[in-house]
Amino acid sequence: MTFPGGTSVSRLSVYSGHPCADGLEGGTPHLHTASTEAYVVVGGRGSLQTLDVGGLRETGLAKGSTVWFTPGTVHRAVNHGGLEVVVVMQNAGLPEAGDAVMTFPPEVVADPDRYREAATLPDGEPEAVEAAVRRRRDLAVEGFLRLSGSAAEGDLGPLLAFYDSAVALVRPNVARWRGIWERAVAGQARETAGVLDALERGDGAHLRRAALRESPPLSRWGMCGHLLAHDVADPVVPT
Repeated sequence: MTFPGGTSVSRLSVYSGHPCADGLEGGTPHLHTASTEAYVVVGGRGSLQTLDVGGLRETGLAKGSTVWFTPGTVHRAVNHGGLEVVVVMQNAGLPEAGDAVMTFPPEVVADPDRYREAATLPDGEPEAVEAAVRRRRDLAVEGFLRLSGSAAEGDLGPLLAFYDSAVALVRPNVARWRGIWERAVAGQARETAGVLDALERGDGAHLRRAALRESPPLSRWGMCGHLLAHDVADPVVPT
């Protein structure tokens, strides 16, 4: 059994230090093409900048804030001090498989090879990887500022063009994503349907298969900050 609802969960410490071109500290602006994402703020303060066809919006974040945003919502986490978030992600496995597209400038997003080169982090010493993370973030912020600036002037053309480029980038992956989705989300839905059918018959055999699952945290670099991610597809059974 994977994490409830075919979702994934991670803990996020939003990047601080090394301000961007606009003087703000935080993560890499991006969108998800197929998945809704939720933030549950557990510490610190900050804001969430979002951009969609309704324009640019900024939502304050503090301990207890819970927000979520649907596919196509460009989002940027901004850290005003110690921002810590529990992230709940729809469609476990898809974000890790490339569902996210960063807001690099249009000439990069329109070219799959240039996009891949800009998005991929190197292996190596932590200092080198951290520097690459900052370069990636700054390039995405550059594109984000261009998109949000155009939207503020009433021109959604660049945002719509970015959507088109994002779809073109992920389209080759969709067949593989469908398999991930079938195993995680659709599989859980079918299992619940079977349980409801059994309960309606008065059959509680599934209760005898009850078990605890656990997924230790794995530290890695994320788009918005340092992540403690959990492998929800392959949990362990505590002894």
